[in-house]
Amino acid sequence: MIISFRHKGLQKYFETGSKRGIEPEHAPRLRLILATLHQTTGPEDLSLPSFRLHQLTGDVKEHWSMRVSGNWRVTFRFVGQDVELVDYQDYH
Repeated sequence: MIISFRHKGLQKYFETGSKRGIEPEHAPRLRLILATLHQTTGPEDLSLPSFRLHQLTGDVKEHWSMRVSGNWRVTFRFVGQDVELVDYQDYH
């Protein structure tokens, strides 16, 4: 279950469906990613190849990344079976 967000626009989209604060063309993909994250209990639940799930390295080695489109990613970390610090970012 998602317990916290870093990106306020993504949080608003998750809670209300408002696309303000996100790229509108990413909305369907973000809906799928957020619904999956909200129901997950660990990385093994996110093994769909289209998600391109991978664990990050360096200072953010506790975080995971899922591809939205192009350079856009949703990043987050697991706390037990919950997901926190969900962020939406263009990494370039």
